[in-house]
Amino acid sequence: MNDVVPPGTDLTARLVITGAGGQVGRELLRLAPAARAYPRSLLDITDPAAVESALRPGDIVINCAAFTAVDRAESEPEAAFAGNATGPAVLAAACARSGARLIHLSTDYVFPGTGTAPYEPGDPTGPTTVYGRSKLAGELAVRENSPHAQIVRTAWVYRGTDGDFVATMRRLERERDTVNVVTDQIGSPTYAADLAAGLLELAHHPDPPAVLHATNSGRASWFDLARAVFAGIGADPGRVRPCTSAEFPRPAPRPAFSVLSGATWQNAGLTPLRPWESALTEALTGPAH
Repeated sequence: MNDVVPPGTDLTARLVITGAGGQVGRELLRLAPAARAYPRSLLDITDPAAVESALRPGDIVINCAAFTAVDRAESEPEAAFAGNATGPAVLAAACARSGARLIHLSTDYVFPGTGTAPYEPGDPTGPTTVYGRSKLAGELAVRENSPHAQIVRTAWVYRGTDGDFVATMRRLERERDTVNVVTDQIGSPTYAADLAAGLLELAHHPDPPAVLHATNSGRASWFDLARAVFAGIGADPGRVRPCTSAEFPRPAPRPAFSVLSGATWQNAGLTPLRPWESALTEALTGPAH
């Protein structure tokens, strides 16, 4: 499955995108329009028969399907584990049986969020939320059922549309004089278009590591990111006011530190994702898609 692909092979035609209606799935389809795309309405990855019928030998499956409602997962753990653990287990087993390669998207939430140095793929996990535990269970299921699969963890993904953090800051800039944003959560803002391009490069890579991290480089707090959004659209970043997580309690605690190291990605010969600041500039000024 991980052998070098013969020259001239059209990998795009072999791509299968599950969870194609989400942020990353939509960017993958924009960049690889010939891929077979399955939003949840067309393929429930917890349905073994449906998954089996969707796959062909030699497919490269990029799984973006997930239950991503972090707070709702606390009160709906069964749904979270179905989407984030059962589904990937079914998909991985089907890929192994059919001779397809699986690239599975995971998250910084598998870590405890108490670190001070960027997390490496081999660092100890320790999720503190239902969402994180369900995503870690999915990783374990993928590794067990499809040993040649790749797991790609990412963090703080946005497109700048459809209600994500960047889009929300743009909306609040129009609606409010000031906005309070937390300063005590640090992570790696990641532009979905850049992540999608990285995943497509990975799909062409002959023998990558089993677990990788892919985010835009650098680090920021949500406060830093919000100020950068305001500045990027010509608004006064001083209108973004700092606050603490304690002032905004949520059902699921957010990791205080979730910066992911890109060293393994780069050492594998994959192109590092650019700094988050330049990616954000493109998201704010480039054509909407």
